[in-house]
Amino acid sequence: MVDLREVDETRIAVVGGKGAHLGALSRIEGVHVPDGFCVTTDAFRRAMARVPSLDARLDELSRLGLDDREKIRALSAEIRRIIEETPAPGDLAAAVARALTRLGEHEAYAVRSSATAEDLPTASFAGQQDTYLNVVGPAEILRHLSRCWASLFTERAVTYRLRNGIDHRVVHMAVVVQRMVFSRAAGILFTADPVTGDRKVATVDAGFGLGEALVSGVVNPDVYKVRHGEVVAKTIAAKQLAVEALPDGGTREVAVDARRQELPALTDAQVVELVGLGRRIEARFGRPQDIEWCLADDGFRIVQSRPITTLFPVPEADDQENHVYVSVGHQQMMTDAMKPLGLSLWQLTAMVPMHAAGGRLFVDVTRRLASPESRAPLLELVGRGDPLIRDALETVIDREDFVPSLPDEGPAAPPATGAPAPVPTDPAVVTELVERSRASVAALERDIRTRTGPALFDYLLEAFEEHKRVLGDPLNMRAVMAGMDATWWLNDKLREWLGEKNAADTLTLSAPGNVTSEMGLALLDVADVIRPHPEVVAFLRGVEDDDFLDDLAKLPGGSAARDAIEDYLDRYGMRCVGEIDITRPRWREHPSALVPVILDNVRNFGPGAAAQRFEQGRRAALKKEEEVLARLRALPEGEQKAAETKAMIDRVRTFIGYREYPKYDIVSRSFVYKRALLAEAERLVRAGVLAEPEDAFHLTFEELHEVVRSGRVDGRIIQERKDAFHSYQALTPPRVLTSDGEALSGAYRRTDVPAGALVGLPVSVGTIEGRARVVLDVADADLEAGDILVTTFTDPSWSPLFVAIKGLVTEVGGPMTHGAVIAREYGLPAVVGVERATRLIRDGQRIRVHGADGYVEILS
Repeated sequence: MVDLREVDETRIAVVGGKGAHLGALSRIEGVHVPDGFCVTTDAFRRAMARVPSLDARLDELSRLGLDDREKIRALSAEIRRIIEETPAPGDLAAAVARALTRLGEHEAYAVRSSATAEDLPTASFAGQQDTYLNVVGPAEILRHLSRCWASLFTERAVTYRLRNGIDHRVVHMAVVVQRMVFSRAAGILFTADPVTGDRKVATVDAGFGLGEALVSGVVNPDVYKVRHGEVVAKTIAAKQLAVEALPDGGTREVAVDARRQELPALTDAQVVELVGLGRRIEARFGRPQDIEWCLADDGFRIVQSRPITTLFPVPEADDQENHVYVSVGHQQMMTDAMKPLGLSLWQLTAMVPMHAAGGRLFVDVTRRLASPESRAPLLELVGRGDPLIRDALETVIDREDFVPSLPDEGPAAPPATGAPAPVPTDPAVVTELVERSRASVAALERDIRTRTGPALFDYLLEAFEEHKRVLGDPLNMRAVMAGMDATWWLNDKLREWLGEKNAADTLTLSAPGNVTSEMGLALLDVADVIRPHPEVVAFLRGVEDDDFLDDLAKLPGGSAARDAIEDYLDRYGMRCVGEIDITRPRWREHPSALVPVILDNVRNFGPGAAAQRFEQGRRAALKKEEEVLARLRALPEGEQKAAETKAMIDRVRTFIGYREYPKYDIVSRSFVYKRALLAEAERLVRAGVLAEPEDAFHLTFEELHEVVRSGRVDGRIIQERKDAFHSYQALTPPRVLTSDGEALSGAYRRTDVPAGALVGLPVSVGTIEGRARVVLDVADADLEAGDILVTTFTDPSWSPLFVAIKGLVTEVGGPMTHGAVIAREYGLPAVVGVERATRLIRDGQRIRVHGADGYVEILS
């Protein structure tokens, strides 16, 4: 047992997260914490050693999954009952009695759980274990001590650990015993706005009586918002209930006198004073805090403080200026968290500076927003790609006091050589660019083979410059923009002249040279090789490991099947879900990931489907072209309009397929980098420096370089990075983030959709009705012809699924992101940028996708 004033965060293993934080709080000047002591985790371990058959039950519990709800409920209840019925060791009971004699044997106390995996920066465990208020007498305190221990195995705590990958055996329980505070008001203080994430805004929730009324949700609190020491907003609730202490112990709910219900629980001055205490606490712990407080006659008491783990982190800046950041992941169609090596590789090869936060990348657009001259084109560009990003940026701009206003620099003098000539509409341009890329990647593969150790890292820094040179080639950029500009021109002009919505969607069907759509069709060709051989199909249905290809070749028809898969991997094996993060397993490394899609293609399609689909799309595009041109010729000045449109159709079909090639180039290079870096990591494992090769993924490129040079690594850093990555996976990145921490997702300002419809962005025309298949991981996809895929995002690796579906709905995306481009290539009605689509649409529901109007109806 240990006094609260003797501990701080360094003693979490002894007193748990809550106890450690309370001890640290008691040392902050001006912060008052009720006196008390901690029953340590050592006492918990000793007590648990006395519990019969606990180990066997923990073994059984560890084998359960999140879906085993009934078993979790029954087994956790049994464990709790056994723990509660096991008496505390005699020496512990005596120590508790002595501590109570010192503090006041007949006083009332709060008995509070304090787990070692509680109130941590990456997992707060808020509300997962139990607290008991107004406990009186040594016997009752010992009884509630056992109940706290047992609460480590409540169903919600067990499920929380399972969801967060925390071993039940590594979490131990301390218990805090504190003098009871009989408060006239109590509540919660967030030192950052828990909804918006704004670190400059504190939020205070307050109610009458004990704080249990707010924590348990039986009463709506008063809510105050404070910015820069001033209450800027408040809502006073009708507080009909309060929780009060009973004279003989325990608590009860009581009705609040009708005359007091709508009185504020705190004055504005008290709210500001409380926030001031919160800022001291925040400064002490170095991050925003979720603080439980009580107001007694002699002032505020702080009874708990934990990190707010739901806030999205803010990129670090070397100044105190305001910054506005735009998410890279929303543009790259990969909003999952990335590991440090993946982040740093992307930063080193990106064309613009990028900032990491929460396992994601952001671009600082503050200066471009500050100047009216650059602001307009930026908003126009992002608005075409993602209207929600534009709306979020405009929300920040409209505040006027956040983004500094810089004067326009005035018209720039034209360059001496004049404006660059537009790229001609010539397929030879695309052919030349593809050949340049292939030659550069081949040189990289050839030259990197002889590099090892520190020399490899020096070579890679040179390779990154070549990487940026190829991507930044003016001809490459002009070819990409040519296809996009032609698409926008066709959509804008044909809507103006003919009333056509998104006409380019049909005009670009089966455009030549799209490496991503070709990748999906090529897997149909693999299915054609496999389909005639029943033994091969049966074998593939049982594949679980990645070493199946050699065994496949032993079956009748298996050799041809293996060769077809190997050929596919030679062309596309560098791809995978979330491919911008080089730490993700590639198809070449994890070929079994392709097997479910191949089997779907075998089941859902007949021979020659790839060529048939491509030809159907080509004919549909040609038919649409003829129709559009005929209608234009019937208009005033029709011949001129038709000629301009024909030129743009030729242009879009020449260049829109190339839109996907630069990403293919990036991913091809990244796989070469990865294989070389993994070879170094394997050498470090053999030398005993790293425990496993994948540990290298949790170091930045520069850090891994130093480990290779020195032969030493701090294992604590790797573990901290693993813990941080795990916590980042649970966060949803915002489209726009400010340096104050405010996360903005934007809104669609539309009134032209039916009530109840889910609004998004129209990216591929057509209306389709069918069964929604909500798929969060390609490996879990089980699609049938006619299904509508609903997911968070689709990068190029999802395109093999597109051949089996009839429509697409995503939470992230824009008209020119990969999913939208491939949806148009395959003629799939698609709506992207539908906020929370995977939560609002249930798997198996019938939905209707309005691809031209940008909304989704839920039909059943």
